[in-house]
Amino acid sequence: MAAAAAGPGPGSGPGDSPEGPEAEAPERRRKAHGMLKLYYGLSEGETAGRPPGSDPLDPTDLNGAHFDPEVYLDKLRRECPLAQLMDSETDMVRQIRALDSDMQTLVYENYNKFISATDTIRKMKNDFRKMEDEMDRLATNMAVITDFSARISATLQDRHERITKLAGVHALLRKLQFLFELPSRLTQCVELGAYGQAVRYQGRARAVLQQYQHLPSFRAIQDDCQVITARLAQQLRQRFREGGSGAPEQAECVELLLALGEPAEELCAEFLAHARGRLEAELRSLEAELGPSPPAPDVLEFTDHGGSGFVGGLCQVASAYQELFAAQGPAGAEKLAAFTRELGGRYFALVERRLAQEQGSGDNSLLVRALDRFHRRLRAPGALLAAAGLAEAATEIVERVARERLGHHLQGLRAAFLGCLTDVRQALAAPRLAGKEGPGLAELLANVASSILSHIKASLAAVHLFTAKEVSFSNKPYFRGEFCSQGVREGLIVGFIRSMCQTAQSFCDSPGEKGGATPPALLLLLSRLCLDYETATISYILTLTDEQFLVQDQSPVTPVSTLCAEARETARRLLTHYVKVQGLVISQMLRKSVETRDWLSTLEPRNVRAVMKRVVEDTTAIDVQVGLLYEEGVRKAQSSDSSKRTFSVYSSSRQQGRYAPSYTPSAPMDTNLLSNIQKLFSERIDVFSPVEFNKVSVLTGIIKISLKTLLECVRLRTFGRFGLQQVQVDCHFLQLYLWRFVADEELVHLLLDEVVASAALRCPDPVPMEPSVVEVICERG
Repeated sequence: MAAAAAGPGPGSGPGDSPEGPEAEAPERRRKAHGMLKLYYGLSEGETAGRPPGSDPLDPTDLNGAHFDPEVYLDKLRRECPLAQLMDSETDMVRQIRALDSDMQTLVYENYNKFISATDTIRKMKNDFRKMEDEMDRLATNMAVITDFSARISATLQDRHERITKLAGVHALLRKLQFLFELPSRLTQCVELGAYGQAVRYQGRARAVLQQYQHLPSFRAIQDDCQVITARLAQQLRQRFREGGSGAPEQAECVELLLALGEPAEELCAEFLAHARGRLEAELRSLEAELGPSPPAPDVLEFTDHGGSGFVGGLCQVASAYQELFAAQGPAGAEKLAAFTRELGGRYFALVERRLAQEQGSGDNSLLVRALDRFHRRLRAPGALLAAAGLAEAATEIVERVARERLGHHLQGLRAAFLGCLTDVRQALAAPRLAGKEGPGLAELLANVASSILSHIKASLAAVHLFTAKEVSFSNKPYFRGEFCSQGVREGLIVGFIRSMCQTAQSFCDSPGEKGGATPPALLLLLSRLCLDYETATISYILTLTDEQFLVQDQSPVTPVSTLCAEARETARRLLTHYVKVQGLVISQMLRKSVETRDWLSTLEPRNVRAVMKRVVEDTTAIDVQVGLLYEEGVRKAQSSDSSKRTFSVYSSSRQQGRYAPSYTPSAPMDTNLLSNIQKLFSERIDVFSPVEFNKVSVLTGIIKISLKTLLECVRLRTFGRFGLQQVQVDCHFLQLYLWRFVADEELVHLLLDEVVASAALRCPDPVPMEPSVVEVICERG
């Protein structure tokens, strides 16, 4: 008892104490638990189920490594009531059962995996054991086979040497037999026409006969073979010179002659001469198709004939020449290049003649297909003979034809524009049937604009075929750059727009004071057409062109703003010329009416002259005509008495009663002086001021020209009393109607004041008519 109470002795270990197994059991459980955590990838906090912020050293943490049950129970007894203690016990029992269940599941799963791994290892051991047995048997069999093979080789060694010697002797005898039979074989091949076989026999025996020609027997064989070979070469030359066979047969003849040792230089010249004859026959056939008597085939058929005949033959000649005479070096290549350049140039000339006949046609599809086949056919000879420059020459022809087609389409657009103008002229000049209205200016303008735009789109679609992806030459730099930018955009579209503007401007330069034979309505229509082009059409056409032809060229092009400015300037010139022409027409009527009348002996006015009514009618017609194409424009505010004003003898700024009663023959000097002084302070009227694009500005310009002409004509005439009164009535009538057409009614008043005042100055007896009488006459007229 004392020893037991004293504690363990020096020789006792931890396992000897009664607490040893109980202390080691939790440690083993923690290790097993840690290994399971590592296997399933769980952290210590996740496994313990405690929150991340808890203290791992807390002795009251059930899931902690330093858990102390006594401390935990003391804490529960102190802090928790009896009901909570009972709940804690129930919860703890439930957790224990859940942990036991999870532990059993883990043990079961790992046990199954362990059993499966054990079975797999047992099977692998059995399989490897069988494989080792088989490998041992294989090694034993290989050793036996090696032993048998060594004994067989030793037994047959002597026989093998004898067989080898006999085989060599047999081969030598066969060669000797071939040599002795060579003359007869060569003769037989020549008689049967098997020239290739004969040449091969000769080539096989040539080196041996040359080596042993000092032996009499071999010498005789060599002499016989030389005689037969000479006869063979003669027959081959005869066959080659006849030229009846095709290029492959002739190339075979040349190849056999070269193999027989014939001079290559001579054969080269003869080969090219015979090839020239065949190719020139093809060229003559093509030239015959271009003759005037038989109808020429379409361009596609012509290029197909030339491609299959001449170009195909040229390819065969070039490839055969390069194979046969490759040993000639640069000199031989230069001969072939010169030969190809000469005949290719003649072929290109014929093709250009045939393409020139297509320039009048309007369809590009057939022409582009023909050019595509022409260009494709020349790819092969161009690759074979780069020095001859066939591909480059073919590309130049295609580019030249494309440029000519652009010019043709430009001429077509110009002709279409002139045709539209002719149609407009005919429509304007056509007589109008009673009760049936002809096409108006707006309709004619729409027809012309749509017709021109449709022709432009058709031309763009036609020339776009040259840049289609399926066309062989569309990837050339010219068709990717210069053709699109300088050819289509600048040459065709910009060129046509400028040509259209120039054609329109040419109507402004027509001789004659009435504008020649150009109808004024045509000038008005063209001005509106150019203005529409400036506002929208030019931008639309150039945008359409740039979208269809993706320009990859950096060459400068005409900006849209420049073309729009040119079109606007053309529209301005046309409208200005229209104003001048219409103003001159009315001015002619006024001038003749003034010059052909005797104003000194005229009767007292009773009504308005017919010419003034005609002036108002024509001005109204012009107003309607201009209003069909142009907007109204801006007017100044009208006075309330615009239609009630009457004209006295003098200007409205002067008082009629101031001068009329005191008018004597000595008064003109004072009157002239006062009139000139009044003109200094009056507003200066610019008769030929710039015309704006609206109806009011156009009518204002025409009326200014007309009234200015009337004023100048009045200044050149002398008037009697009644003549002055007639002028007064006419001016009042014009004022009643013309003020509504102009931008500023004061302009009409000033000019008509000047007319009446000038007539008064040119009148010896300036007695004016009463304003009320003037009004009555004008209302009655």
